[in-house]
Amino acid sequence: MKLCVFGAGAVGGHIAAKLAAAGNDVSVVARGAHLEAMRSRGLKLLHGEQIIQGKVRAAETASALGPQDAVFVTLKANLLSAFADQAECLLGAETAVVFVQNGIPWWYDARLVRLDPGGKLARAVAPQRIVGGVAYSANEIVEPGVIENNVPGNNMLVIGRPDRKDTALVRALRKALDEADISSPAVEDVRQSIWSKLGQNLWTSTLCTLTGMRVSELQEYAELKAIAARASEEAGAIARALGVALDRAPRRPSGKSASGAAHKPSMLQDYERGRPMEVEAQLMAPVALARLEKVHTPTLDVLVSLVAVLAAAKGLFTH
Repeated sequence: MKLCVFGAGAVGGHIAAKLAAAGNDVSVVARGAHLEAMRSRGLKLLHGEQIIQGKVRAAETASALGPQDAVFVTLKANLLSAFADQAECLLGAETAVVFVQNGIPWWYDARLVRLDPGGKLARAVAPQRIVGGVAYSANEIVEPGVIENNVPGNNMLVIGRPDRKDTALVRALRKALDEADISSPAVEDVRQSIWSKLGQNLWTSTLCTLTGMRVSELQEYAELKAIAARASEEAGAIARALGVALDRAPRRPSGKSASGAAHKPSMLQDYERGRPMEVEAQLMAPVALARLEKVHTPTLDVLVSLVAVLAAAKGLFTH
């Protein structure tokens, strides 16, 4: 398949390297030293004891790449306008756009206007092209052009259209991912996986950012584990109010939900490195949905407010 990964950072680079190594025609859009390294040396993935070398076409902009069978957009939610600006170059008559992100995606609910300011993404990508994507995969860029995957054998990328239609192209993408050693099981409704992951991210992103701890360190404190449990319960209550059956979400290949517990969540990494934080999509949007559905979330209200203030004080989020 002819596939583009737009925003080939840690997660996107992992996807690109495996898809390329499996024989697909893969191009990537990236920037800076990471882009230059991929141009000169290719994309290297450290995958347990295995080294996967991905032969990809690397570009700074999409203009030179042309229409694709599918585009995996792996930018963080707060950077998606960069894709909207360049999307047209990549779209053929049937091209699917798989938005792989944490939190509530921009297409989820038209009432959440802050997820797509000015409707820029909605204008760039027609509804019939949209595919939701939820990645269960812990990756890190260890040096430009080199990515380390921390959960070999337990990576999963769940994809599904918002309208729940299981099209031939979606099935072909799942097959390509499976053949590239990225588990991609069929899903009844991709919203199930969105909320299944949110049930964990809502407490890891908040508590780890507030304490500076890794997930494994945080779990050593009974009082913090209790707060985490309440936050997870509240996330489940929001999902149920929205009609999402969490227990029907696909499970990772190992059957275990946890991964990368010894690593810092991406939100804490962004905070420490002074990078814009996904506060809106990961934290504010779920709480906004709770208000709209009249779900009581006292624990999340406090945790989300604290992180939002912390991020705003550092100039990493505009409230």
